[in-house]
Amino acid sequence: MEQHKGDKKISFYVIGISYKKADAKLRGDFSLSPTKKAALLDQAKTKGIKSIVATSTCNRTEIYGFVQHPSELIHLLCENTSGSAKAFESVAYILKDDDAVEHMFRVGAGLDSQILGDFEIISQLKSSARVSKKYNLLDAFLERLINSVIQASKRIKTETKLSSGATSVSFASVQYILNSIEDVNSKNILLFGTGKIGRNTCENLIKHTKNEHITLINRTRERAEKIAGKFKVLVKDYSQLHEEIDKADILIVATGAQNPTIDKQIIQNQKALLILDLSIPKNVDENVNSLPNVTLTHLDELSNITDKTLAKRKKFVPVAEAIIEDIKSEFLAWLEHRKFAPTIKALKAKLNVFAEAEIETQRKKLENFNQSQADLLSTQIVQKITNHFAHHLKDENNSSETSLELIQKIFQLDT
Repeated sequence: MEQHKGDKKISFYVIGISYKKADAKLRGDFSLSPTKKAALLDQAKTKGIKSIVATSTCNRTEIYGFVQHPSELIHLLCENTSGSAKAFESVAYILKDDDAVEHMFRVGAGLDSQILGDFEIISQLKSSARVSKKYNLLDAFLERLINSVIQASKRIKTETKLSSGATSVSFASVQYILNSIEDVNSKNILLFGTGKIGRNTCENLIKHTKNEHITLINRTRERAEKIAGKFKVLVKDYSQLHEEIDKADILIVATGAQNPTIDKQIIQNQKALLILDLSIPKNVDENVNSLPNVTLTHLDELSNITDKTLAKRKKFVPVAEAIIEDIKSEFLAWLEHRKFAPTIKALKAKLNVFAEAEIETQRKKLENFNQSQADLLSTQIVQKITNHFAHHLKDENNSSETSLELIQKIFQLDT
């Protein structure tokens, strides 16, 4: 997967952190909002990076790209977030070439998710690729790889039950509420923010309870009303947040803010209040724990709530891995072909030069020379010769690297 930038060799890397080693606070430090991601891509462009994709979810932040050294990607991440290189290195993973490709497939398939079979990341990967393409930072390799990962994800969803059953952070949130709160149907529930996990939690609450006291508040009322129309819940203005928190028995926070939006000063009521913080970075200040009437739970804790569904899902991991191998082999075959395509193209051009020179010589020698027939014959012969070379290079029993060098040397090709 090695490429060249001028006379320098560059390789394909992924650098990242995830829930496996980094806690919510640290993941929050390295999270990339759309604005930060845009700044990162702009900076990558000025540094001469040609292909790069950055993804950021509540569970992981990753950057894929072609660079000489992974430190270039780490520097970009640290320059555009509040995290430090030292903090990153203590929990990071850095993968190169084949290992980076394998990692992307496993992430996209839900095999590396905090809850096995959770495919949330694939939509983020699609979105991130679109943004990179907009910035002209998505080369053929990375675009083809991401499309292959999406294809594998679709096949795993349709051909296995890896994502079957109601096991997700949003469902775990509802399970937690049902286990923690008696008579949920009579409680006042406030959803603050319109993050995806928050919306999914709201939808699951409506499905699994008969609660008719759900209120939604968002900084942008128009967005809140759009979601409320789907769920048939009440919408209040952002200015009414303090008042609605005082009424709430359950507060679900799913904002996309980079700093806490809820702290103990906002909470004035004395009745029991369960707060679920479903945001990365955390949007509820830890100081609310000093209030005796408040119980605070973060999504990392909710992710540990599992059920029998997960045990069933594990049975489908080998099938999912086989699908990944199948599509990955197609991608690698495309990559191999792409590697020798310039040599075949140059060989064909060189053979055509030979053919045209010989045809011109014969045309001058022969009185009744048939130009069109000679052109047809030479085209067919050149095509047959190049096909033979192409088949030879595709043969797994041959070393394509050695063969390419030999072909280029014999025919003095400039690829």
